[in-house]
Amino acid sequence: MENRTWVEIVQANVQRFGDLVVGIDPSLPDVPHAFVRDGGANWIANYVDFILDTVEGHVGFVKFQSAYFEARGLIGLNALSVAMHRAKAAGMGVILDAKRGDIGATATAYAQAYLAPASAGGSGDFEADCLTINPLMGPDTLAPFVDCAGQFGKGLFVLCRTSNPGAGWIQDKMAGNRLISDHVADLIAALAIGEQHSLSPFGAVIGATVPQEGRRLRQLLPRSIILAPGLGAQGGDVTAIHSLRGSRIGDLLVPVSRGLTRVDDRDVPLDVYRSTILERVGQFRTAIAYDYNETQAAVG
Repeated sequence: MENRTWVEIVQANVQRFGDLVVGIDPSLPDVPHAFVRDGGANWIANYVDFILDTVEGHVGFVKFQSAYFEARGLIGLNALSVAMHRAKAAGMGVILDAKRGDIGATATAYAQAYLAPASAGGSGDFEADCLTINPLMGPDTLAPFVDCAGQFGKGLFVLCRTSNPGAGWIQDKMAGNRLISDHVADLIAALAIGEQHSLSPFGAVIGATVPQEGRRLRQLLPRSIILAPGLGAQGGDVTAIHSLRGSRIGDLLVPVSRGLTRVDDRDVPLDVYRSTILERVGQFRTAIAYDYNETQAAVG
């Protein structure tokens, strides 16, 4: 697959496949027993390969939650690297959900690890198209990620108003006369580069569980891509997801993880499991479908 910027990947893949992002969170209690029986300690590699084999050609994006891979040690990290390379080679947009954020040289090292190609000094093992980052330590900690993303055509999703139940403890607090999430949205909007009407590679994580906050924050982020977790297991309202949309093709991506891949009966045959995943993918794609042809005039 030719080199494309994050924005190019988003706009092309959204028009072809829609907004759905398959979240890959390999948690053993949610995985069919067959993978452990067949793969033993290496179940995670077989499982992730199965998921990619199932969804390839049906969705345009995957999101890997790095914590689940890190929890499996070197076996998990190797599985993550192989899966990221495979997904990129298949043309899917690869989001690494690592929520990194730190000061100066440490942030630079994180950015090199996840955003820089091997030809430019990165390891190449975990090179993503887009990375989630945490702004809690301040704007200076974002700068190395922004610089690296801009240099290599990558994207960032900055935590803004998240979907977890305790998010309001800090994100809904007032600082001055504005909510902290509003201050973060202003920071993200200020990172926007390029032409006035183009989509920015610097986006925001705003939960589908908080549509009222999302509507307000979208007004502050007219050019940003919003990553809206919370549908499925977290109970986000699929009918309210459109409140997070703007006027540009690809300005909303909707990740679903457990809602697509979790099983209650872990003895399910793998052919049935594959069919179940594809059925759920179809249901979510239909539920969040949006006619982007109506936005062409607005995109310009």
